[in-house]
Amino acid sequence: MVASSTAKVADAASITPRHLVLLVLMNLVWGLNLIASKIGVAQFPPILFTALRFGALALLLLPMLKIHRGQMGNLFLAAMLTGPAAFSLLFLGVYYAEDAATVAIASQMGVPFSTLLSIWLLGETIRWRRTLGITLAFGGMVVISFDPRVFAYWEGLALVVASTFFSSLGLIFVKRLRNIKALQLQAWIGVAGGSTLLLLSLLFEQGQMEAIRAADWKAWTALAFTTLMSSLLAHTAWYYLVSKYPVTSLSPITLLSPLFGIFFGVTLLHDQLTPRMLLGGAVTLIGVFIVVMREKRLVDTGT
Repeated sequence: MVASSTAKVADAASITPRHLVLLVLMNLVWGLNLIASKIGVAQFPPILFTALRFGALALLLLPMLKIHRGQMGNLFLAAMLTGPAAFSLLFLGVYYAEDAATVAIASQMGVPFSTLLSIWLLGETIRWRRTLGITLAFGGMVVISFDPRVFAYWEGLALVVASTFFSSLGLIFVKRLRNIKALQLQAWIGVAGGSTLLLLSLLFEQGQMEAIRAADWKAWTALAFTTLMSSLLAHTAWYYLVSKYPVTSLSPITLLSPLFGIFFGVTLLHDQLTPRMLLGGAVTLIGVFIVVMREKRLVDTGT
């Protein structure tokens, strides 16, 4: 989430085989993370599950917590929007949506949202190619939404799309941060997310202690996976690669993440993909691909 303006960036032409393997593994983790999230929210109330994830992240990164004078306003907004706001909506969407595959596609809407917000808030201008990509991305989601199977849980899909909007809005404030390491930002996200979401869970959910006592090893493994593998390792790998290469070289490969999510959703959770879902998903991902190929800045497509 933090792109260093002073980082030495390599030539865009080639990603080393070692870093390419790391990039693919990172997307594999993000794809599996949707499956882990689906397993977790099946046993924990979704807001509680999100609170536990960020609470555990905060404990792990507590030594990285640091006051950054003159930047705490932007840091607070970045942490709240990319943490509790985005992920509470995401996990609520995962809870209500029947198919992890459609969630994997919807989670990519952060890319066109980031571009639209940059136009609105940062005064960025775009040409016809990115306009076409944004149109295709939203058009594909409309096609998916009107599939009879998806329409039955349209609220869940809408929540996932809303989560990508808040995450993209948070990235606007992330872009204003200076000399803050990725793990330091994640530490603040963990603290803000864990405390805020625990309060929201106590206010709006029930049966938290019963769920914690009844949760089996699958649920706790899912929680550990989302915390360690996705939040800590995969995102850290992404920030490391961003410091080495232009984002335009990396972002197209991050489209492996929804493809892995779709594959694991079908093979592990037995998601049923209809022709309309496949068509809409293809149109959306083509649109996202066009946008990221024209992008010049950081777009965090992970979950």
